[in-house]
Amino acid sequence: MVGENEVSSLRRLELGQSATETGYEFSEAEVQAQIPWPFQTGGGGDGLVQFQTGSDGPRIGLEERDGGNVIDLNAFDPSLPRRMREFLEVGDAALAIARRAQESGQHILPRAQVNLLAPIPNPGKVICVGLNYADHCLEQNVKIPEEPIIFSKFPSSVTGPYDEIIHPAESQEVDWEVELAFVIGKKGTHIKSAAMDHIVGFMVANDVTARDWQMKRNGMQWILGKSFDTFCPLGPAIVTKDCVPDPHKLGIRCKVNGELVQDSNTSQMIFKTQALVAWVSQFITLYPGDVFLTGTPPGTGVFQKPPVFLKRGDVVQCEIDQLGALLNKVI
Repeated sequence: MVGENEVSSLRRLELGQSATETGYEFSEAEVQAQIPWPFQTGGGGDGLVQFQTGSDGPRIGLEERDGGNVIDLNAFDPSLPRRMREFLEVGDAALAIARRAQESGQHILPRAQVNLLAPIPNPGKVICVGLNYADHCLEQNVKIPEEPIIFSKFPSSVTGPYDEIIHPAESQEVDWEVELAFVIGKKGTHIKSAAMDHIVGFMVANDVTARDWQMKRNGMQWILGKSFDTFCPLGPAIVTKDCVPDPHKLGIRCKVNGELVQDSNTSQMIFKTQALVAWVSQFITLYPGDVFLTGTPPGTGVFQKPPVFLKRGDVVQCEIDQLGALLNKVI
């Protein structure tokens, strides 16, 4: 249970004070108490997670619909891979085992014993889309793109849903971008139809960006400004596609120190998930575990008047209906 002092600190965060100003460090349990779990934000569903309970290494789990407890899939079937990318490479057979584990009611771990990691800590690719929200284009007074604008983040930028974001000394303009992410579950190239068959599920992402390195340095090539360590929080779970009736009708929001800074809907996406799979697979083969970040809505710091950037001690919360929330402190 969160005590009186902790409640007071959380309330000060809601009022816009940074974690540094409150002088309070969050425990894992208190982090969870603040945010909506994937299955308490509308509809419920199955969430694949990568988790750890101690020093025994990462394991694969299935988050329950109610209560946030985790079914240990590796305890149910020790033959399953212990890392998500390899788990997804097994394909439908691995997902079938997850269903059987869920039906068994066995190997359930209380949420308080589980430390959630990034669902895919080592994706083969992190594929990103620029200017993919109509309202974000309007915010910048730029034309809606006729073709998807594709860039990437180095996979080493991936971090967990409640891990800290490291503010690099090399940047003075670190910014937030809440994004809908989806995960490839089936290998494919030149995918012209049935693109959704290649997607296993959806999650929340924060495309943290050093604007000075994106817009002023490195020849204005985006990759360095997008790829500092910890600049890609992902999670909290991969909510399987059968549990997301329409990924293009989801509320999407970002809060900084409790203040709402981005508030839109994935219906504003210009190029939808299927179109992105079809477009990108013309150029590169997609593999299980590849991650797409589908663009951000308006409200990023760089377009505030005057611009606002993250500072050490800030707390960033990114959330999407039906998928849950990320909560990351900047250090």
